[in-house]
Amino acid sequence: MDIDKQEDVPKPNGAADTPAQTPAPISVEDKLKSVVALVEKSVKAKDTRLLIGRLLRQTASVRKQLTATNVKCFLQQTLPAGLESRAFLCSRVEQAATSGMDAEEATTSAQCEAATVIPEVELYAYLIVLIFLCDSKQYPMARSVAENAVARLAQFNRRTLDVIAARIYFYYSLSYEQEGDLASIRSTLLALHRTAVLRHDAIGQETLMNLLLRNYLHYNLYDQAEKFRSKAQKADQFRSGQQYCRYLYYMGRIRTIQLEYTEAKDCLQQALRRAPSIAHGFRITVSKWLILVRLLLGEIPDRQEFAQPGMSSALQPYFELTQSVKAGDTLAFKQVTERFSPVFLVDRTHNLITRLHQNVIRIGLRRINLAYSRISLAEIAAKLHLASAEDAEYIVAKAIRDGGIDAVIDHDGGFMASRERMDVYSTAEPQAAFHARIAFCLDLHNEAIKAMRFEPDAHRRKGESSEARQERLAAEQELAKALEEDDGDDF
Repeated sequence: MDIDKQEDVPKPNGAADTPAQTPAPISVEDKLKSVVALVEKSVKAKDTRLLIGRLLRQTASVRKQLTATNVKCFLQQTLPAGLESRAFLCSRVEQAATSGMDAEEATTSAQCEAATVIPEVELYAYLIVLIFLCDSKQYPMARSVAENAVARLAQFNRRTLDVIAARIYFYYSLSYEQEGDLASIRSTLLALHRTAVLRHDAIGQETLMNLLLRNYLHYNLYDQAEKFRSKAQKADQFRSGQQYCRYLYYMGRIRTIQLEYTEAKDCLQQALRRAPSIAHGFRITVSKWLILVRLLLGEIPDRQEFAQPGMSSALQPYFELTQSVKAGDTLAFKQVTERFSPVFLVDRTHNLITRLHQNVIRIGLRRINLAYSRISLAEIAAKLHLASAEDAEYIVAKAIRDGGIDAVIDHDGGFMASRERMDVYSTAEPQAAFHARIAFCLDLHNEAIKAMRFEPDAHRRKGESSEARQERLAAEQELAKALEEDDGDDF
């Protein structure tokens, strides 16, 4: 008898084997309905704390699944039939489907039975259509929808609209930027920012300030960007982590152009550290500027910074540039600059790389100073690929005056003589290095303290039941999760 073979056991009551039923996937329309329910609940409770993270997170989860059919069904199920916005948005979605050769079969969907709708739901419908059009690269239609959405927003003064309005402003600027007409909306953005300040719209102020900084930097108006940034009213603590990352990045670019490399390095490092890991494009852009700022400061980035997952190919031109700067080879630096010149022009870092030429010469001269106790100026000119020995004499004299090398020039003999090197531990250089590290740790601690969030009435709670405490803890955990995941959305 085969003991490994199990005998058939009869099922009670004649039950037959039935395969396990898997739950049906949730449709896009149902997900959008849940977001609308969340918006209505938040408006009714007048609590927008959870609205920030959950609305952006749930919208981002359905973003890649949006099609002309389900967007139109969502509009028909959400907006009343007599609303002008419904007809306008449906027509734009149909045009996008036709022009994109993405027309699908017509489907019948349930119509909205309500006679009116709250402004938050109407503007959220505008936001969904904007996301769909921008992802479909239908920027002319997205531009017209964004204009209507901004005009509609001007008719309301409701704090529950702030989060949705901020996202609409973002796509409003994006559509104009893709059309190459970003300068035409600068006055509109300034007026919207002024209105947001007067209405104490924190998330709107942050978003519009970053959009204006991007507008100025797009046309290389760095002085105007700095004047606006310094005079614009800002809160001590940013409400949105992603907007703070963008602000630090723009600050780093402004400080770099103004030759304030130390402050630029701090801003770019903070932006890179705060940026979520899924924001590859943003992290790559920040890394490019940070690498150049460190090179201009005389630092050499580690090889590991160029080998981060998903970033090595994009940072390859900057890796070769760093290698040429590290070697102090002016000829290799010139070759790398000429070979990757189109890349640097697209990244808008060509001017910074032009500044690096003097650093390459200085590093090459320092290597020569360490290797030779005495060398002629003509040989220095040959090693650094300079035009003449007279140019080499001027460069060596400037390096000696700036403290880059410790040497003397014999003008009669036409050579440079290096002095005996001093022990670095007998100087103040180790103290300066420790001071920089301690200052960095203290700044990180202070920023962490400022980033902590507390409820206004937390100190007034005394007698609290166990059920109320459990409900409060559950709400706090949900809020913390929403705020944490908010940092990774829409970079």
